[in-house]
Amino acid sequence: MADSLFEQLEQQCTSGGVDAVLEHLITSLQQDKKHHELFEALKMQVRHRAGLPLLYGESGDDLDPKQRTLLEDGLLGACRQVGTGLLEDGRVSEGWMYMRPVGDVAAAREMINKIEVQDDNIDEMVEVLLQEGVDPARGFSVVLQNYGTCNAITTFESVMPQKGKADQRAVAQLLLRHVHQELFTNVKADVATRQDSEPTATTLAELIAGQEGMFGEHSYHIDTTHLASTTRFSRILDDEESLRLALDLTQYGRELHEQFQYEGDEPFKDIYRHHAFYFQALLGENLDEALAHFKDRSDNADTNQWGTVGIETYIDLLARVGKIEEAITVTIERIQPGQRTMGLAPSLLELCERSGNYSPLMDACRGSDDVLGFATGLMQAKTG
Repeated sequence: MADSLFEQLEQQCTSGGVDAVLEHLITSLQQDKKHHELFEALKMQVRHRAGLPLLYGESGDDLDPKQRTLLEDGLLGACRQVGTGLLEDGRVSEGWMYMRPVGDVAAAREMINKIEVQDDNIDEMVEVLLQEGVDPARGFSVVLQNYGTCNAITTFESVMPQKGKADQRAVAQLLLRHVHQELFTNVKADVATRQDSEPTATTLAELIAGQEGMFGEHSYHIDTTHLASTTRFSRILDDEESLRLALDLTQYGRELHEQFQYEGDEPFKDIYRHHAFYFQALLGENLDEALAHFKDRSDNADTNQWGTVGIETYIDLLARVGKIEEAITVTIERIQPGQRTMGLAPSLLELCERSGNYSPLMDACRGSDDVLGFATGLMQAKTG
């Protein structure tokens, strides 16, 4: 077969020249699924069509615009073709290596999601889906199902802060549901044993109500560090179902023995009680008490130790519960122009955009001699 192919290529060269050799070579490599060799052949074809030497290896800076466009577009097309072939063969890392320059994450995601997770590809699936961001939710689900909650939480803390809010929410939701279900199952089994019948409660709060003696000095139904971390991560969530589950976790957490009531960071020092305030506020419940707590922490948390976290959390919560004008006022009063913040709260520009009124931004910028900010507000007001 090899000798026959060599002879065929010689015949193609005699009858059709370089174009014919390249076409025949590419077809043969495609059929044999020699993907890396195919890429080299496709690159030669692209160069040839652009009027360049077959082995041209320069940066392209010396080319005219038309040649450069032909070269760049052709190479991206070659990457797509080879990347697609590799992914269709289940070769995840290699396929993504070629698809990454193309920038078509949606196409890569669609192909990779057809590949079954197996022992021999699990690491590269996690790397490409989660670390590379092709499909963080599925990648995190693979970690959760195969490596357990502890590894999943460590992964969340190390990987997700660099991802977008939508991906963070999708992953936090997966973790919350997993932890809540595990805890609910364990508590339900405990209650069934205690009362010698299957409980009909549908929430943790209902299950533990009236269960005296359940929370002793050494009593818990899930790794309490997992519970605390999941509660903390759930702050990013905004759908009612998730907020109800997160609030339910705090109901359980508040009953734990004091040795498991870990101290949190400002403004969530009493981790379960203060998170309960937060989730209730987002659900439209107990709003006055929740806002009073976070206002108090914004006023009194030591900024030398905690920075602006208390102020920003309060501003963000005001914005999330629809009190945009109050959020604008607090921002102007408490965040100095040019002050380094932690990125937890929307900026004054974002808040004004939500309210549709850019006057507070323009006034603040005029007072701080911020010409760029003033002009931005002026133009946004004009075009909005």
